[in-house]
Amino acid sequence: MPKQIRLNAFDMNCVAHQSPGLWTHPRDRSDSYNTLGYWTDLARTLERGLFDALFMADVLGIYDVYRGGPRTALEQAVQVPVNDPLMLVPAMALVTRNLGFGVTCTLTFEPPYPFARRMSTLDHLTNGRIGWNIVTGYLNSAAQGMGQREQAGHDTRYAVAEDYMQVVYKLWEGSWEDGAVLRDRQRRIFADPDRIHRVRHDGPYYQLDAIHLAEPSPQRTPVLYQAGASARGRQFAADHAECVFINGPSKRVIAPIVADIRRRAAASGRDPAEILIFTMMTIVTDRTDALADAKLAEYRTHVSEEGALVLMSGWTGVDFAALPLDAPLRYSERNAMTSALEAFTTADPDRTWTVREIAAHAAIGGRGPVVVGAPGRVADEMQSWVEETGIDGFNLAYAVTPETFVDFVDLIVPELQGRGVYKTEYASGTLREKLYGLGRARLPDSHPGAKVRQR
Repeated sequence: MPKQIRLNAFDMNCVAHQSPGLWTHPRDRSDSYNTLGYWTDLARTLERGLFDALFMADVLGIYDVYRGGPRTALEQAVQVPVNDPLMLVPAMALVTRNLGFGVTCTLTFEPPYPFARRMSTLDHLTNGRIGWNIVTGYLNSAAQGMGQREQAGHDTRYAVAEDYMQVVYKLWEGSWEDGAVLRDRQRRIFADPDRIHRVRHDGPYYQLDAIHLAEPSPQRTPVLYQAGASARGRQFAADHAECVFINGPSKRVIAPIVADIRRRAAASGRDPAEILIFTMMTIVTDRTDALADAKLAEYRTHVSEEGALVLMSGWTGVDFAALPLDAPLRYSERNAMTSALEAFTTADPDRTWTVREIAAHAAIGGRGPVVVGAPGRVADEMQSWVEETGIDGFNLAYAVTPETFVDFVDLIVPELQGRGVYKTEYASGTLREKLYGLGRARLPDSHPGAKVRQR
């Protein structure tokens, strides 16, 4: 049986997300991001296409590396304004029954005690369809917004993350026992205090002495997504993540990252096959290759390549405005998203990128590839990525919304289903059960988060 392709839609509570400038396209609705109708319509479309989840990106802070300030980002709506992704989930959950929601929260600026309650609340309200994309942040502007001079170093941020995870695991898994909630109306006892435990944690970065405020939710711990592809980020993924989001411009960049994450997972005592790895891709399709090519050409008349360089500057910590357009990009260490720079410098020794080429590439779909064509050509390319890199699926970004997602659901999903590589109906249960099988709503015993459970 061929490998089944997993799919997340990739969006952000902002304008244009990964395709700066395309909010000006006459068919694009992304400037309606601040209305509930935009999100509920999107959720219905994705559920019609049997997507596993909507993966919600987020960032605290403004992209202000380019030209040394935020002016271009503000002028061109380059991921600013940006609203809170968690607030959208209940509305989308109300109009769907199966679609999962992976929400990004930067743990560096989220105290673990109230954060654990928010995620438990969302898991209750979605009936177990919530996931958390664990990120440590990469913008100094975010740190400054939180009252710090600058963000901590890259590896320090991951050390903080390790301590943070121990806190939230204890809250989600170790505070309330199964069966602690009685709801006994006759005896007027809602919960058994003897089966509810105070969490004590005295770590290098976090201290806690508290009872988790929420009763156990369907999944207890949300499905754990992670989106760091640096060497330190890969190790964190191997230790903690269930779903990993990586991205890069080519199969040659992606394949060794996938292999390294799975190798590290095995070394950490986890089943490497159970870590689901997604890479970003943007798909432009139509009934024929010629129509799809024409659609992409039309989209390109609306892009902002300068906006793309604003994104790349923020991701890498390099001010691309200060570099000659036709100069080859060289690797240099920056305290930002190190994997973003590596993908265009050292990861593929046979390709040298200029600033001009990066601007054109990143203007639609960010750092991922753009695949263009009729359903057959697109499906061929998607299958080749799975076969040649070892990924499990894709985080699909959009060029124009909702058009990109509607086109995919109407044209590509039937093609993939006809080839036997995509589901024809949702599995039952929580998001974790849909990914791993009925009866697996909770973290497996082999996961480090399970070690703090009350036995």
